[in-house]
Amino acid sequence: MSYYEIATLDTVFGGAAKAAPGIEAWVAAGKGRLLGAWATDIGTLNRVFVLRGFDSHADLSAERERALLSDDPFGATEFTRKLSMESYRAFDFLPPVATGTFGPIYEFRTYKAKLNGIAQTQEKWRAAVPERSAYSPLTVAMYGLDGEPRITQIWPYPSLAARTEARNQSVADGKWPPKGGPDWLSPDMTSQIALPLPFSPLK
Repeated sequence: MSYYEIATLDTVFGGAAKAAPGIEAWVAAGKGRLLGAWATDIGTLNRVFVLRGFDSHADLSAERERALLSDDPFGATEFTRKLSMESYRAFDFLPPVATGTFGPIYEFRTYKAKLNGIAQTQEKWRAAVPERSAYSPLTVAMYGLDGEPRITQIWPYPSLAARTEARNQSVADGKWPPKGGPDWLSPDMTSQIALPLPFSPLK
């Protein structure tokens, strides 16, 4: 499993909890494996992230088409104002995403890459992730297969304080960011904090 999709549902006010049952049922009826579902707490609010893993790009594409042709994509049109779906490939040195309890704070960071920056960024991360993971685990880092060249990463933490400590200490120790890694990224970066929905396999 190295192909992933992040579906982002921008919901009505307070819509994440209302949309959750429909999302859970819709995903269960399709291909791929549900890995996580979160509602944002810091950043753009009333937003839901759904992460699924696929064994093949064909399965991912089939699910994309199922959503596009559905009368009720993700079972949540009543509560959804906007839907986007992004395809990703995990960095080739990372294992498949393992589910379990690692949060409940999950940070979603997306960096826009320079036009020739994806391969270079992957190599910089290959060298640095093992030591950075000693401070806090990495759920996944992956590059977009559609849209603008970008890197999206998901980091879990037991608390916001633990996030601050891990990030500050890894920087102070010279273990992060990867040496030379930022050279291949643009300044266009976003970060959002999200909490697992009740049915999320990643807690």
